[in-house]
Amino acid sequence: MDRAVRVKTGGILHITDNSVIARRLKAQGEAVLVFLHAGNREEDFGFCRYVCEDPEDLDEAYLDRIYQREKGLPLSVLETERCLVRETTVADVDAFYEIYAEPGITRYMEPLYADPEEERAYARDYIEKVYAFYDFGIWTVLEKESGAVIGRAGICYREGYEDPELGFLIGEPWQGKGLATEVCRAVLAYADKELGFERVLAFVQPDNAASRRVCGKIGMHEEAQVCVQGQDYALYAWEA
Repeated sequence: MDRAVRVKTGGILHITDNSVIARRLKAQGEAVLVFLHAGNREEDFGFCRYVCEDPEDLDEAYLDRIYQREKGLPLSVLETERCLVRETTVADVDAFYEIYAEPGITRYMEPLYADPEEERAYARDYIEKVYAFYDFGIWTVLEKESGAVIGRAGICYREGYEDPELGFLIGEPWQGKGLATEVCRAVLAYADKELGFERVLAFVQPDNAASRRVCGKIGMHEEAQVCVQGQDYALYAWEA
């Protein structure tokens, strides 16, 4: 089976059950989905990231996501009244450094790498492994009106906790406008409806009054005081 499918974003996704053809297409930079069946399970498809056993059962949205992943295109995640949330790109790193340059940001957030090239390498690794494996993570927030990168928000896992964690950051020039509340409320709705999470946590340093207010506004309740790696946090929880 060798078939070229035009996906919603306009590109071509190649579906094949032949390892030779798949390897040639990958070498040409094409997006490839492998059709795996009893007749080709002995072939080497280790160089391909995506396989399926019934290509006729896959919907258009899923095929489009595979195409975008294969092409390294950032997926749009959600939209609010004033913001767009999409997967992070390496090109976003420069904007992150501008946001993190404000002293008030790193008071409560881990700083970026001192060397921008290390941060770009981290971003590439995150895109390839976290987004592709989990299909969620910490994303980039853009202001609709200007198209500017204004922060980050999303869902991730913290070591030692089974429930996922909400993370968010809005750059200082855009703070005080309710954008964090707007975006985080949408992220929780996405976590519920699209990811199927019934419970989401947030770890907020006790003196971070702004983030604590956001947690309260989006329906999270303070559940406990915890210490993680020597840092005290107010643990907030949200339940679908």
